[in-house]
Amino acid sequence: MNIKIGIDIIEIDRIKKAIKKHKKFLSRNFSEQENEYFSTNENVIQTVAGNFAAKEAFSKSIGTGIRGFSLIDIEILRNKNKKPILLLKKKIQNCDLSITHSKENAIAVVIYRKNFLKHVFNLFFYNIFHLIF
Repeated sequence: MNIKIGIDIIEIDRIKKAIKKHKKFLSRNFSEQENEYFSTNENVIQTVAGNFAAKEAFSKSIGTGIRGFSLIDIEILRNKNKKPILLLKKKIQNCDLSITHSKENAIAVVIYRKNFLKHVFNLFFYNIFHLIF
């Protein structure tokens, strides 16, 4: 198994200013489900900043940054215990996610576990397929 780590910190005030300045900031960067969760949360700005940091941390953990997908493709939802879970293009990812915040900053850490054997298996059959066809 291949383990990758991503971390991000963001100033909460920066997110607050972005929301005020760009009317579509929330709809461009967060899914409908995320925006619904924000509307029920009493610490809205901190939660938005934490989710934003989690998206950035995930992109760092996979080593590509935001390439091949956009921030809205990454969803940070909560399970019944309010533990954050991460989905990429509606699929739950094999990672652990932790989000925290202070008055000034939100921080997220992602530990992404890439199944090395699955990767080798897929690569093997991809090469076999191209040899045959």
